[in-house]
Amino acid sequence: MSEKHPINEMLDRPVVMPKVLDYMRQSQKEFAEPINELENYAHENRVPIIPHETAVFLDFLLGVVKPIDILEIGMAIGFSASLMAYNHPERHVDTIDRYDQMIRNAKKNFESFGLMDQVTILEGDAKDILPELDKTYDFIFMDSAKAKYYDFFPYCMDRLKCDGLLMIDDIFQGGTVFDELDTIPKRVRKIHKKLNRLLEVIQNCEGIETTILPLGDGVLLVRKTQNRSFHNDFSL
Repeated sequence: MSEKHPINEMLDRPVVMPKVLDYMRQSQKEFAEPINELENYAHENRVPIIPHETAVFLDFLLGVVKPIDILEIGMAIGFSASLMAYNHPERHVDTIDRYDQMIRNAKKNFESFGLMDQVTILEGDAKDILPELDKTYDFIFMDSAKAKYYDFFPYCMDRLKCDGLLMIDDIFQGGTVFDELDTIPKRVRKIHKKLNRLLEVIQNCEGIETTILPLGDGVLLVRKTQNRSFHNDFSL
């Protein structure tokens, strides 16, 4: 008779409990002072930037993959772009945003951090800019309109080098992405549909490898393994 494996009671315990979340946000390292100050300002003023645990992971990940050319979709006040470029003179970040006030604030931050030579702001709507980009990137970070992730994905893959990484933030909508559509407020049903469609398509999409992390509101990581067109997979 074969022995039974001992029951692992931890299998039924969710990882991101409030005390775990508090630890990840309060006890992990702070960034260099200019970046730390900007992060604190954003949190205090409810500016939409990535939470600290996601920022720490992003910083760690880039230290491993060592990208040179980076594309960001969704700049806000420039926190993530500054984090990716600061103290890394070998890196260059192209960052897309269409909101005038955010662009003005981000420029001030890039200037004060001495990053104007490392960060290029692409002003306008990503839906117009992405198809026209004529360069490729080692790493792409997307943190923009959630309803547009599905539409932007094939363009991001076009611009991503083979073996490059795409990191997409906020894919779970506070977990409501898994709720039935008729329980979702009408004003956000498009987001719900498009995020679910993205998660569905990537599971069977050739030429990529993916993983999902329970950081912040969910992080999707995609590695491009083949140089191919993804537009047929992501038909609009």
